[in-house]
Amino acid sequence: MSQTAPREEDNIVRDFLSIADLLEETQLARIYTHVYCEDEATVGELIDALEISQGTAYTYVNQLVDAGVLTSTSDTQPQRYTAVNIELTLTADNKREYTISPALIAAVARRASNETIDSYIDRRGIHGLATALTHALAREQGETTHRLVAEDLEMSPLEAEVILQALRPVVHEHFSLEDSGASLADVVDAENLDE
Repeated sequence: MSQTAPREEDNIVRDFLSIADLLEETQLARIYTHVYCEDEATVGELIDALEISQGTAYTYVNQLVDAGVLTSTSDTQPQRYTAVNIELTLTADNKREYTISPALIAAVARRASNETIDSYIDRRGIHGLATALTHALAREQGETTHRLVAEDLEMSPLEAEVILQALRPVVHEHFSLEDSGASLADVVDAENLDE
């Protein structure tokens, strides 16, 4: 005999599936990320900023509202929307934790315009991108190098450097980094300018 899951468990599963949609559908991730970074936006602003059709914009905004990751902040027209701060941590194989956050969603959103991120996701999946994003943050904080990242992720140092550079703008947009000194990437950039 089957039992119905308690309402709270239904909501948790629904929320998880909604977040999974954000990670699978680049347009949803782009809309969520734009609203999150701008604090709020109208559908018209999304159409202009993301160069998407009106029908697509309304369809996706309604989907994100239904999913509970965007909320309307006004009852008047045009409606303004704000993004809910998402932070969901998953543990895989009792070894690694993956955190789904606005930063990871922003990285996925760049898939449409960044060939490096797109091919990285194709090869290593969203979980691989999440791990690379964690390493990109650590590198920007001066805690690791691309060679150590390469070793940890079992890839060439060149491949590690390429994905770390691709994720660098996401790190700077979504994380507070101390101004105590340059990151290792800044040093590499400076050296390249001197050549």
